[in-house]
Amino acid sequence: MNVAGQHEASKGSGRHSPMNLIAGIIVFVIGLLLLIGNIRYGFLNGKGSGILVMVCGAAVIGLSFVPKPAVDENAPAPLSAGERLTRIFYEPAQVFKNLRHHPRWLLAFLIVVLSGASFRVALMQRLGPERIADDMASRVIEGGYLQNSPTPISPEDFRQRLIAQSILTATVDKITAFIGIIGVAFILMLVLAGLYTLGVLAFGGRMNFWHGLSVAAYSSLPPTVIVVVLKMSLLFTKSPDDIIPLKVQYNGLARADLGLLFSGAEHPPLLDHPYLYVIASTISIFSLYRWWLAVTGLKNTGEKMSGGSAWTIVFIIWLLGIIVWLVLVTLAAPFTAA
Repeated sequence: MNVAGQHEASKGSGRHSPMNLIAGIIVFVIGLLLLIGNIRYGFLNGKGSGILVMVCGAAVIGLSFVPKPAVDENAPAPLSAGERLTRIFYEPAQVFKNLRHHPRWLLAFLIVVLSGASFRVALMQRLGPERIADDMASRVIEGGYLQNSPTPISPEDFRQRLIAQSILTATVDKITAFIGIIGVAFILMLVLAGLYTLGVLAFGGRMNFWHGLSVAAYSSLPPTVIVVVLKMSLLFTKSPDDIIPLKVQYNGLARADLGLLFSGAEHPPLLDHPYLYVIASTISIFSLYRWWLAVTGLKNTGEKMSGGSAWTIVFIIWLLGIIVWLVLVTLAAPFTAA
């Protein structure tokens, strides 16, 4: 197809991406190889990582069939990658207006997930596998899970066995943690993009899925980068003895949320309620910043969207997230407690 033909195609009802299809197939095959390696050769942690990578590959293949919005001939030129990544911090409305015509998401997503994964790996390196395994063992023992073990084992033997295994698989655990964070974040990003798109349509607006994905990625970028920078600074300035491994993984080091009101030794009965603590922990300076960016994105990327409708969509999604988080915290209560 010549240049003119390409231009005319870009003005059509939408464009599919064969590159996404090829990338999805490659990712799916990698996940399949990890899964086979675990089943056939006993690769450590290959089963979970393989299944997750296969799911991500299937999702990318699905994305290749989602048509991209047509480009208006009067649309402004797309912002460069550098402009998008910098102006989103101080001029987000203009970035989202440009994303309305030229939706982009991959670079912002990669920065978000690589930042989070880098902190997780740095935390494992800073504390060491023994410290993390010891904390995990203590929570398993205190939660009474050993009582249901099919093979009787003493608490101390369980602790030493878990520590020895963690030391043996330390390198593999870092790799699988990296893969896990990227894979889970990708799936959650797709879900969030779908909710944004459905929310805009439900309120009478118009939005393509790629617009929703752009809003999800770029509204997460600034708060994530700021939080990771703060957490990295605290991780290497605080003594490792003052860091509780699993608590840090759930709540982080750089906290500015209402959950801090519940962390004191003495509180009225109302403030001792664990579910109120979970809800309060989701309301922070950084989450408010993320919500405001999402609202800005919905208003400027979607069509026929008012500020009130955008805030309502974000609030509904937050409520849905709270419900899911409460269920997860209930199931993993011994591992999230201080």
